[in-house]
Amino acid sequence: MSNENMAELLFPDVQQLPADIYSQYPPRNLSSSAFVTRFAPSPTGSLNIGGLYAALISERLAHQSNGVFFLRIEDTDKKREIEGSMENIINALSYAGIDFDEGPLLSGDEKGAYGPYKQSSRIQIYKVFIKHLVRNGLAYPCFCDADDLQKIRISQQNLKATTGYYGEWAKHRDISFDQAKEEIKNAKPFVIRLKSPDSSDMRITYHDLVKGSIEFPENDQDIVIMKMDGLPTYHFAHAIDDHLMGTTHVIRGDEWLSSVPIHLQLFEILGFRTPEYGHIAPIMKQVGSSKRKFSKRKDLDGTAEFYKEQGYPGIAISEYFMNLINSGFEEWRMANPNKSFKDFSISTNKMNASGALFDMDKLNDISKDVISRLQGKQVFDDLCAWTKEFDPEFYTVIGKNEEYTVNILNIGRTTEKPRKDYSKWSDVKPMIAFFYDDLFKVDIQSGYTLPANVSVEAAKEIVRGFSKTYRFNNEKDAWFQEIKELAGKLGYAKDMKQYKASPDNYKGHVGDVAMVIRVALTNRTNTPDLFDIMKIMGEKRVLSRMQRFLGESI
Repeated sequence: MSNENMAELLFPDVQQLPADIYSQYPPRNLSSSAFVTRFAPSPTGSLNIGGLYAALISERLAHQSNGVFFLRIEDTDKKREIEGSMENIINALSYAGIDFDEGPLLSGDEKGAYGPYKQSSRIQIYKVFIKHLVRNGLAYPCFCDADDLQKIRISQQNLKATTGYYGEWAKHRDISFDQAKEEIKNAKPFVIRLKSPDSSDMRITYHDLVKGSIEFPENDQDIVIMKMDGLPTYHFAHAIDDHLMGTTHVIRGDEWLSSVPIHLQLFEILGFRTPEYGHIAPIMKQVGSSKRKFSKRKDLDGTAEFYKEQGYPGIAISEYFMNLINSGFEEWRMANPNKSFKDFSISTNKMNASGALFDMDKLNDISKDVISRLQGKQVFDDLCAWTKEFDPEFYTVIGKNEEYTVNILNIGRTTEKPRKDYSKWSDVKPMIAFFYDDLFKVDIQSGYTLPANVSVEAAKEIVRGFSKTYRFNNEKDAWFQEIKELAGKLGYAKDMKQYKASPDNYKGHVGDVAMVIRVALTNRTNTPDLFDIMKIMGEKRVLSRMQRFLGESI
């Protein structure tokens, strides 16, 4: 009866029982092999790549098993919350192609029948279960302030005892109803602590989905489950939520590994089935000769937002992560170049238990592969979406010239082995800006970049000669034959073999002639196929640029 009185004293406004809550969260109608997973970040800033990595694993495990993946925002630590973080998280998941079935939406609404999906909206639910624990003598109020806890710590240190609030050191563990009533009457702040039934002398064996079998000492600490502000701690809230939402598997960073004894104890005391946990090592960053974890504070390249701003397609980030998740993905991708990465089934027992190094070169290669597999119109649409947000000036340029831009982006894309020019959308503008007259005029204000072995006058002679014989409708062979004939007429070897045999007899070779024409049209020495460029530019633009070259002072 005293426990019942204590529960009413502490939570007089909580009238519901756990059974009332259970009725709102029926078991999910899924097969026994289906996984229910979640991504449950705190809204404390931009989503880091480690979080994105864990979210992808969770999403894949759920969806490849025909299960459910949901997003839950763990926002009970209001001091650390940063405005706009939840929106950043949702946008980052969308960017990487990680689709959640349930959770909060940017509109402010939610989807799914197991919400609310923000912990700050679930406070009353937690209090129902906290009151239930107090009623059953499994939790109690603790009125210790910071000074009290410090005195306990000093005494423990002097005795070389394990520090913490447990056993004989838990001064309010057996607090009476009358004592608690008096403290509350005096407006003394309190927390609610779990009454741990275990001893650190005992050990538990736990099987981790990623790391295998691990042994821990049991938890003997009377952990806080409700803070002085009435909000639950992470430990308690996640246990309630994962049970009610039907979570079967949890993938999270291995910094949480030390909390496993607490979490197993919580699920046992609450009478809940424990989800299976998989703890993944952090993604590492190379700094000089050493490796370290990415830091939100130090590393701009440690957030999903950074890669979006740089213009990496989100799918490229996910493809790269798939390589880190299971080493067999790379071989699978080579055998299935046109399939979605989501067709590859991942396995937790094949994951690397140690921290993988984030390899920018590998990401760039994968991103080039991803972009090379897209059709020109898809490249245009994705480029438009990125430039609209991050390069509005170029967005206006390509938006006015959609058909022209799609044709540009299609160069070398329709072959069996498409070109791999772009690793990110920010690469595109520097590579194709010369196609647009206004941007080209700006580019040549400081002059043309001719090959070192060709003088200005020789270059003008080449361009002048080519402009007289140029025929837009010529096929490629005929077009190149014209260049060869021009080369011979101007004293250049018609092919490299001829030039190499007697270089002193020629001004250069046909490649030099083609290079000058390339520079006149693009002010670049390295471009896609020159014939394709001229076909897309059109006869009028080609002739205009040759005339401009001949009239410019270099």
